[in-house]
Amino acid sequence: MNAKPLKRQAINPAATQAYYDNFHFSQATRVGDLIWVSGQVGVDAAMQPAQGIVEQSHLAFQSLKLVLETAGASLADVVELTTFHTHLQADMAAFAQVKDVYFPARYPSWTAVGISQLALEPLRVEIRAVAVAGCGDA
Repeated sequence: MNAKPLKRQAINPAATQAYYDNFHFSQATRVGDLIWVSGQVGVDAAMQPAQGIVEQSHLAFQSLKLVLETAGASLADVVELTTFHTHLQADMAAFAQVKDVYFPARYPSWTAVGISQLALEPLRVEIRAVAVAGCGDA
């Protein structure tokens, strides 16, 4: 029996191709059904950070959703979240409420980490994820 070799695929929605070209990283990497999503932050299409944790969280989750869809998966396929917070204790309740909008059931594993800064000064949260394409249907 010959096993089909797994291929590594860079995932970059058209709107984020410049990140790959300029900063040399993929929004996600897919190998087989596994998808590792790079940290997503709360910026708009003009790369401007949203105001406050709620707005930034929504934009970051919307970006996560877009990257997963480009990879052939969905938020339901997320098995692990890691979130990085510059104001962990102050923002946790509001962030958790937003997270529950995007993950209303079948919650993924989640680790929240307090940090001192992110790539842009006004950013308060960054979300990375691991997904298994198709597992959310089961």
